[in-house]
Amino acid sequence: MMKKSVLSGLIAATLISAPVFAHQAGDIIVRAGAVVVAPNESSQDVDLTGFDLPNFGEFSVNSNTQLGLNFGYMITDNFGVELLAATPFSHEVTLAGVHIADTKHLPPTLVAQYYFGNADSKLRPYVGLGVNFTNFFDNEFTQAGKDLGLGLENLSLENSWGVAAQVGLDYQVNKNWLVNASVWYADISTDVKFNSAVGPVSIETDIDPWVYMVSVGYVF
Repeated sequence: MMKKSVLSGLIAATLISAPVFAHQAGDIIVRAGAVVVAPNESSQDVDLTGFDLPNFGEFSVNSNTQLGLNFGYMITDNFGVELLAATPFSHEVTLAGVHIADTKHLPPTLVAQYYFGNADSKLRPYVGLGVNFTNFFDNEFTQAGKDLGLGLENLSLENSWGVAAQVGLDYQVNKNWLVNASVWYADISTDVKFNSAVGPVSIETDIDPWVYMVSVGYVF
């Protein structure tokens, strides 16, 4: 009986002290959570010559929160690749304090990553660098924009390719589950095009958002 008790104690101690191996070569990591896109926008001044109105200044774009998903694959214990996806983001476009337009976009982003620490580290900070593609759609002027009397119609935003970078942190709760926090920066530039009473207009606009994500992940 004494030997069985000692053996059971040794097995339990071994299980408790056994490292939780995470982020090993071949692992697939799926994360889901809240993601916020906070534009850091700038644009050319909107100057509709011919209306005898003051300079309208730059476009401004509000932040938006959606469901974020990312899918990672560990090539080695320290190197991985990750794809960021999300439900479509919706943004209000403001000019001179007036909500003149709405747009939606999808920003799939692919990065190569380096994870610090070892495979048995429960805390794994990482950095990533890659490319972002942003697809704009459902671009429309609001009634308030149309009511300005500037003849605004046929709004379009060109799709964008740009560099993306990230920093993040995984905390391994157990063998399969983890919690994550990450910050991204994406180089998003577009030409905002529309028709007005003075003819076609094209405004170069940099959105360049910071993207913040808090999520729960599962390791396969």
